[in-house]
Amino acid sequence: MTLRIESVALLIAATLGCKSTTGPAYSPEIPTAWAGAVTNTYFPLVPGAVYTYISQTTAGRESVTVEVLAGTKVIQSVTGTTVHDRVYLNGMLIEDTQDWYAQDGAGNVWYLGEDTKELANGQVVSTEGTWEWGVHGALPGVIMWADPAAKLNTEYRQEFYRGQAEDWAEVVALGQTVTVPYGTFTGCITTEDWSGLEPAVRELKSYCPGLGLTLEVVAGSGEREELVGRTTP
Repeated sequence: MTLRIESVALLIAATLGCKSTTGPAYSPEIPTAWAGAVTNTYFPLVPGAVYTYISQTTAGRESVTVEVLAGTKVIQSVTGTTVHDRVYLNGMLIEDTQDWYAQDGAGNVWYLGEDTKELANGQVVSTEGTWEWGVHGALPGVIMWADPAAKLNTEYRQEFYRGQAEDWAEVVALGQTVTVPYGTFTGCITTEDWSGLEPAVRELKSYCPGLGLTLEVVAGSGEREELVGRTTP
């Protein structure tokens, strides 16, 4: 299926209010086998890789640096790859996050938790959204399927920590061609992402083979976060 991002945005507008929010009850089938690295073509995590994204928001120019670290974190006996995500607004650091991911034996990538800090004038003002699988009932979710086509138009949880982290996603388009400052890429997929805590806010995220997240569009706002650079070890 090939749909332009703009067409997908119209579909989202037509389905607002129809998506899942905080329910239903969540009881994931936890894998028993895990891979030693995250190699999913739509979500590859190569230690040492650094991605840079730029967007223009109503508050100003926002840049995001995403670095795959060599360090890992063991969560519920699963070794998670650590990703360091930093957000700058007009050159000032406003968010500093470490995320943990692991790939199961079937090739699905699971989101195991995050340690996030919001900053103002160099001071931490909030850690809302921080969670870790196994702490206070938090559970992992899938961030990327081994075969996204098999999950087309199927809602799934990306994370679950009641009242703090309740993100959902749905694969809404396949076979996309995505153009960003870093280049033009084919064979991409697009997901629609939303939080069960803020279901009216929708994001379209495009993932391209061998690259990962390439473009993010906030539905209805015109805001685009685009990949502008990548360095690999």
